[in-house]
Amino acid sequence: MPAVKRSDYKPKFVETLCRWGYSCVLALLIPFAIVQLVKRGSTRNKDYNRRRFERFGFVRRPPKENGYLFHCVSVGEVVAASCLIKRIMRVEPDAQITITTTTSTGSARVRDIFKDTVHHFYLPYDLHLAMAGMLKRVKPKMVMITEVELWPNLVHTCWKAHIPVVVINARMTDRSAKRYKKIGKLFNPMLGKLSHVCAQGQRDYDNYSWLGMDSKRLTLTNNIKFDQASSEVNTLSRFIGISRGKSPLLVAGSTHEPEEKAILDAALKVWKVFPSFRVVIVPRHPERFDAVAKIIEKYNLSFARTSEVASVPDDTNVILLDEMGKLNQAYAIASFAFVGGSIAERGGHNALEPAAFALPILMGPHTFNNPVICEYLQDCGALTIVENAADIAAALTNWIGNPAESVTAGSAGKQVLQNNSGALDATLTCIGKYLN
Repeated sequence: MPAVKRSDYKPKFVETLCRWGYSCVLALLIPFAIVQLVKRGSTRNKDYNRRRFERFGFVRRPPKENGYLFHCVSVGEVVAASCLIKRIMRVEPDAQITITTTTSTGSARVRDIFKDTVHHFYLPYDLHLAMAGMLKRVKPKMVMITEVELWPNLVHTCWKAHIPVVVINARMTDRSAKRYKKIGKLFNPMLGKLSHVCAQGQRDYDNYSWLGMDSKRLTLTNNIKFDQASSEVNTLSRFIGISRGKSPLLVAGSTHEPEEKAILDAALKVWKVFPSFRVVIVPRHPERFDAVAKIIEKYNLSFARTSEVASVPDDTNVILLDEMGKLNQAYAIASFAFVGGSIAERGGHNALEPAAFALPILMGPHTFNNPVICEYLQDCGALTIVENAADIAAALTNWIGNPAESVTAGSAGKQVLQNNSGALDATLTCIGKYLN
């Protein structure tokens, strides 16, 4: 699909009708959205509640104009984009960087990584007036969308304002491609207004091509997470009072229900053979911290919450990491890793983070978010797929009993990162085409 030129663009009736209908539906939902925002005041974090009207376009102006606006849905996208943002900040130190998210956890990760060096707010709902008002205040020279979230009014408003929109580390699953194909009357015009798509894998490139993306505006850059994971390695050998290598330690990162139970059931089996084995559980969402603590309590296990202790006692074998932004510090002292969202049907989170620390990795069967990455890691022996607690226990018992196998698996994963780096430079090349 060739890019739609502004000079000869004439809104077609069907596209106009689709966009009008889409906007009307969103507009009708505004009263309900406001009610929900008020209702959530007791459950959402205070920062989100205080800034909730940013979702309607009431955003602060950045200190400077003519910068870059990155949209990152949540934690994963913020982390993925971070190495690109940092590179731009080094190359263009005077450029204004604005980052938007849609979740409070994503917002927290922006603050954790960038502190006050970037401008941040929650992306408005995809209404024309909200998006137009936001862009009028920010006045970016380019908008970069990380991975998946394509909003028709955001893209159209940028296109009308001559602001290039580049999708970086673009992901397009087979399921999403089929769904977009069904709403082609709405999706195709939006696709024609994207300046460029940087696909993270062959599957994603092929699906964008199948949907009609012009090959001149579509590049297989590969996954920027390979570069990001390598750049974020923490060299600390001690964290929460635990030294690396002192005892076999599993970090279960970004877990969802029912994965914590599977990890604890597996640990009960491992302790029968290796009593010194330790587990660090890191829930994906902070709102589940207390729920996971209650799960551990039901097992009648002594455990520590990192938010309550500076140093975990030596006789405590279960640790709940209930603080945001510290997962990589936990991986730095780990012997093995379980990557969550994979027994739970969430598609699996970023397996490259533990691979960067040369850790052997366990994941459940649901890895559709990053199939290429997981395939690479599995093929080289760095990733073992597990179905349940028994599988987890068997893999851990084998690695603890045969440390040479554990080292071989971990080294293979780190080699995958080194062999597949370069997406960052490829992405920067694509971006450079649209800068004056």
